[in-house]
Amino acid sequence: MSQTRFPLPLRPEVEFDVKAPKELGDVAKPLSFFEKLAANGAVRHGVILIVVALIWEIYARYLDRPLSFPTFLDTLEALRDGFASGVIPARLSVTLQTLVIGYFIGLTIAAVLTTVAVTSRIGTDLLSTFTAMFNPLPAIALLPLALLWFGLGRPSLVFVIVHSVLWAVALNMHSGFLSVSETLRMAGRTFGLKGLRFVFGILIPAAFPAILAGLKIGWAFAWRTLIAAELVFGVSSGQGGLGWYIFEKRNTLDTASVFAGLLTVMAVGLIIEAVIFRLIEAKTVRRWGMQRG
Repeated sequence: MSQTRFPLPLRPEVEFDVKAPKELGDVAKPLSFFEKLAANGAVRHGVILIVVALIWEIYARYLDRPLSFPTFLDTLEALRDGFASGVIPARLSVTLQTLVIGYFIGLTIAAVLTTVAVTSRIGTDLLSTFTAMFNPLPAIALLPLALLWFGLGRPSLVFVIVHSVLWAVALNMHSGFLSVSETLRMAGRTFGLKGLRFVFGILIPAAFPAILAGLKIGWAFAWRTLIAAELVFGVSSGQGGLGWYIFEKRNTLDTASVFAGLLTVMAVGLIIEAVIFRLIEAKTVRRWGMQRG
């Protein structure tokens, strides 16, 4: 049977000039100067710090007791003098050196324990038992034993830092590994990954948000434990750290310098959080789409 072919109709080309309705307004418009400032996280944090400083200054002037609560300007002057004389930088250097040593030793032990825990059942039992025993134990409570075992010096401080870092990081790492989906685990086994290759190739990338949270918690625990330990005895390597500086100024009733030391402690915390950990987040979990900005 023959098929009849019908020619397609030719339609004239027509161009229409489409305009947006006036009632819709602007689809997109550039941000104003104040909107750009409000969208900047550093500016928002800076405004918060300025407001806190103003409240501090007003309240201290109202209280008018410089021996117990100096003004913010007096504290800044003491901070400037401490840096100009080189005392605060020297003490801070001693403290940071001790912190870095203890922090990385704690991370190394936590990584080993967690790796053993995710690759064997006995390792899981060991980690759960040790964390249940030692995680509730305050690190500063071990300082008397550390003094007996290691003497008056940096090893005692490193010991309490390792304790404060180890269990918090190990718990977060292990929880992150346990939260990895079974699909990813099966994919790793399909490719023949076992042991350390399985841990580094599958578990660590998938659990990195929890690992990063553990690193932050471990850092915070280590920093405050170290300052508290230095407040107790504080001399390491023949020179006191930042905590010992605060204790010395307290004994001489130089309250402004005490607040200057405390400001230094908080400033280090802000810098570590805003620079180092933010950079790690930007290069890892945010870049991978695992965390919102």
